[in-house]
Amino acid sequence: MPDMLGLRRIVGFSALALWLSGCGATHQVTQGEPAIEQSALREPQPFTRLDPQRYTPEAWPEPLRAHVLLPSTQSSALRPAALVVHGGGWRNRGPEDMERIAEQLAAQGYVTVNIEHRFAPDYRFPAQLHDLQQAMAWIHANAATWQIDTDRIVGVGFSSGAHLVCLLALAGSDGPLADPYGGEHARLAAVMAGGLPSDLLKFDDGRLVVDFIGGTRAERPEAYALASPARQITAKAPPFFLFHGSWDQLVPVDHATDFYAALKAQGTLSELYLQRGRGHVTSFLLRGSAIEAGIAFLNRQVSLREAAYPSG
Repeated sequence: MPDMLGLRRIVGFSALALWLSGCGATHQVTQGEPAIEQSALREPQPFTRLDPQRYTPEAWPEPLRAHVLLPSTQSSALRPAALVVHGGGWRNRGPEDMERIAEQLAAQGYVTVNIEHRFAPDYRFPAQLHDLQQAMAWIHANAATWQIDTDRIVGVGFSSGAHLVCLLALAGSDGPLADPYGGEHARLAAVMAGGLPSDLLKFDDGRLVVDFIGGTRAERPEAYALASPARQITAKAPPFFLFHGSWDQLVPVDHATDFYAALKAQGTLSELYLQRGRGHVTSFLLRGSAIEAGIAFLNRQVSLREAAYPSG
């Protein structure tokens, strides 16, 4: 006689796993059809993993390293690159969290630079943005060696890493946050951001954001606004792919929907991939289809840019 209770448990867990792994998504686009529906991902290609390298200069407050993956191509043609930034509330975690995503990008032909950054509360905003701007300068310095087309560098991040990448994309090249480490070298061609805290003024004065900014909203309102990607959108904004869990309680989903609406109103090409039934952590752990759609979006943007501005 089979164990019906055990069988029901197995079926129940299997159904839950199936639902969580593919419980569906709402996919919105500002123009046309989603990139993943226009073109499938390329066949994965091999890549080489370099030893972690310091990307910051000797005088930098902390030595910070980058994990670099190089596609194994025989051609001398220039390649896109991806700056990858981990989450962790601006205060912990590391590049290993983003390793699988970095590998997926490298397999699609991106030179992938997966970086460390300084942590709050020892270092407060905008120190972490300065780290990303320095990483971009380092990528440009190695562009010839690694065959990088510097006009096709994209940014990829999750949670606080998504926040930093988006802030780099929107304010790292122009305006007050471009000084002293930003400029043209910090410009991104496109962004994939998951679990994005887009407007820091929406949060209560919890420890993570207060430690990052160095004060409460009442104490430092201008810094909160300056550090909020949603408040830095201009006509120069690059294309964005956003993914977010609809049940996210740590970074509520309106951070994504409102940011997407603002990009759409601005006329910025964007896609919003809402993962139904996912929270903040599960949207990352069970991210498979979102990442595939996001990489298809990035592939589309770098291909369009290559066609418009051939590198030779």
